[in-house]
This record gives sequence, structure tokens and C-alpha cells, in this order.
Amino acid sequence: MTSLPHLATGLLLGATLATTANAADSRPIAITDPGYATAQGTAYVVEALIQDRFGDQTRIVNTTSVPVIWEALNRNNGDIDIWTDVWLPNQAPFVDQYTGDKGQAILAQPSYAGTQGYCTTRATAEKHDIHSVYDLSNPDKISAFDSNGDGKGEIWLGAAGWLSTGFERIRARDYGFADFFDLQTTDEAVATAALDAAVKKGTGWVGYCYAPHQNFARYDLVQLEEPPYDPNAWNVVDSSDPNWLEKSSIASAYKDAAIHMAYSRSLKTRAPEVAALLERVTFTTEEVNQLAYAIAVENTPPREAAQEWIAAHPDIVAQWTAD
Repeated sequence: MTSLPHLATGLLLGATLATTANAADSRPIAITDPGYATAQGTAYVVEALIQDRFGDQTRIVNTTSVPVIWEALNRNNGDIDIWTDVWLPNQAPFVDQYTGDKGQAILAQPSYAGTQGYCTTRATAEKHDIHSVYDLSNPDKISAFDSNGDGKGEIWLGAAGWLSTGFERIRARDYGFADFFDLQTTDEAVATAALDAAVKKGTGWVGYCYAPHQNFARYDLVQLEEPPYDPNAWNVVDSSDPNWLEKSSIASAYKDAAIHMAYSRSLKTRAPEVAALLERVTFTTEEVNQLAYAIAVENTPPREAAQEWIAAHPDIVAQWTAD
């Protein structure tokens, strides 16, 4: 995503802070599962590699809160050791705060590409001649997305609390379509159910989208055109300011994301072979789409999907695990 990428406030970690370095060193390596399929795919592949190749004990930490994940990485005591879904630039504030000389987390260098924007189905785009974000402010076209007859379309901006959802509120206003739509912030599962229903009924759906994502393997989606990314067109005020929305402005597409992994600095001494592995592991967008499709659409348990993916890609795994 990511969504984003692009994620929510959620479960707090219950782990007690370790009181000694030795206590932290004895703990299993903790890997984040944020509950969405793309990050689950990469997280469980990493878990399987650590267990199968190095024999290290691992544990999965379920939390949907990106700030909590980064705070736990920065504690550097085993609360969370590995986070496999760092979207840049979305998570740049956390990278700036918690890596380098400022913190105890390390951003792994390998990355793969991610995209973000607005998507609709190809059938809707072609039937209603909707190809650009500016088409969403055309009163003659928004009826394609008006499912309840109230004269407004419905557009999904993301889940409440996702970092990207705040950006989407700004973009909806600055692209000029906010007043024509009900700006929805629901769980992603609710949005996907609405998309699935629209596809089956042959009606319109539009919303925030990001890749990699299983929906690109499941549906025929097209991304709406936007002005090319311009860093000077992004002026985003921190959401702690009560007037952040009024003070912020966005007038161009996202920069294509680079999706990295991050890990706690203590891994370099606790499990140096794991830290070295994380500096070699990278995926392609399509590979993560495949993993996410298996988990979210085929309902394969994430751990099983990861093992199947590893078995199907021995050459890639061999490159990652070579001495």
C-alpha cells in the first residue's frame, strides 16, 4: 500500500521492557504481522528463512499501528525486531526519527517498487470515460459512483488512521472532487467487499489503491491519471496541528514508493546472520502480489503461503541466503 502503506493506530504491545541486555538477547526474534496480506507475505517469508536457514527462534507480533511498530523497533530490546513493510516516502517521518544517528532502528538498503493513487475498474473507466482524477469533479460522471441515489458519489480514501488517508483528504480537496463525493474511511475489508460487489453488479467503484496488492491480481483495475509527482506540490503539515488540513496542500501524484525492511540495531550483535539476510532480501511487486493473492483471496494461512512461495522460488532464496 503503505499503504500504504499507509496504516492505522491499533493494538498496543504488551511486552515488558527488558531490564538487561542478556534478557533481550535470549528472546525470540520478533517480526511484525500488521494484518494485511502484502506485509504478511513478506513477514512470514522472512520468518521461514530465519527458522529454516539459521534455526533461530521467532515470534510474530500482531499490531496494526505503524507508530507503535517504530517505537518498539527503537526500544531495541526485542519488543519488535523486524518490520518488513516500510513504505517511503509515507513512513519517512519515522525513518528520520528512528534510524541513523537519531535512533536504534536500521533501514535495510534493498527495496522494491510500490505505487499509490486512485483506481476504478476498467469497465467503469471505459463505460463512463473516466480516466483522470479531474473527471471525478465532473457532475455528469459522478453518477457512476452514486450507489444510494443521494446525488453524491462514494470514494474510499483508506482506513481511519492510515498515514495515507490524511494525504487523501488533502488530495480530494485540492483535486476538486471532495464536494462531489462521500469521502469514506472504512476498514480495507469493507472497501474490498464494496469493490467486489460493484464488479459483480457491473456498477462503479473508485478509491485509494496501492500496489503491491492482491486486488490487482483479482480484478481488472486501472489507475486514474494525475499530474506527475512534483515535490514542490506537496506541503503537508503534521496532523498534530489542529489546522493541519487547512494548512496543507497536495497538487500532484505520489512519488513511486520504495518499500524497504527495517530492523532493530541489536540484531547486528544478537543475530548477525539475520541482519545480513535482511540486507539481501528483496522482492518484486508481482511476487508480493502473488503472496498476497494466496493469503487474501485463496485463504491460504500466511505461514503456509510463505513456505509454498519459498519452495516455488529456490533460485531467489539461494541468492538471499548465499554466504
